[in-house]
Amino acid sequence: MVRNLAVAHILINCDSGFEREIIDQLKTIDGVKEARNIFGAYDIIIKIERPTHERLRDIIAWKISKINHVRTTLTLLGIESQM
Repeated sequence: MVRNLAVAHILINCDSGFEREIIDQLKTIDGVKEARNIFGAYDIIIKIERPTHERLRDIIAWKISKINHVRTTLTLLGIESQM
């Protein structure tokens, strides 16, 4: 049986010049599958997978948002029925 994971893409705004440092820290967080620098309104995008949406929320609130030089985040949650 394949178990669906809760998946989110998170857009991050950060202080200029700290993108690489933040990406390196993000890659150490359990569940972060991808982290890359992007152009546009946001500086970084990450993909994160966890067993539940509650676990996603905890990581976003207590780990990602607390990284130094992260200014704002925008979380896009996958729709479970379509995964």
